Amino acid sequence: MFTGIVTALGTVRAVTPIGGGRDMRLVISAPWADLRTVALGASIACSGCCLTAVELGEDWFAVDASAETLARTTLGRWDVGTQVNLERSLKLGDELGGHIVSGHVDGVGEAMAAEAENGSVRWRFRTPGALARFIAEKGSVAVDGVSLTVNATSDDGFAVNVIPHTAAVTGFGRLRPGDAVNIEIDMLARYVARLAAFQGAEGRSWTA
Repeated sequence: MFTGIVTALGTVRAVTPIGGGRDMRLVISAPWADLRTVALGASIACSGCCLTAVELGEDWFAVDASAETLARTTLGRWDVGTQVNLERSLKLGDELGGHIVSGHVDGVGEAMAAEAENGSVRWRFRTPGALARFIAEKGSVAVDGVSLTVNATSDDGFAVNVIPHTAAVTGFGRLRPGDAVNIEIDMLARYVARLAAFQGAEGRSWTA
């Protein structure tokens, strides 16, 4: 589990096809002073995608991404030099500064536009149609692993405001319209929708 509070910007150092070329191993540099405290097998959120550290170095870690992960996230588009939002997994007792984030990406969205708005920048994103109903105004959403408050919604997307600090310490500083982003909806919305679907199905069976 994570909070959506990015603690470092990493950089992809190497990309190696594995598993007959279907999967991929990524070596990512991490500017954490306490990288030595990361355990082999630990979970690390990489631009919103929960991945397992399979190798550790002095200033880097390696992760394996399966074909499923590559197909459902932006990882398949990463190359050497790609910047990655990093967050280590949440420990019990840690401050929950963002919202509960699982690191299970729900879909790939697209950055549509960025407009200056007072002291922040309002970003608009398009989401896959199936996800739009889970995103509510003043609710939470994770974009490339960054916990953000939804300030507006539409039939096919949403808008958030990004303050200068967030832009400086995350990949938002280099994000451009047209870029693909990993989207994770609020966990609560996912389960409420699932429960409502079952209740609706039960209601239909009662009236049949």
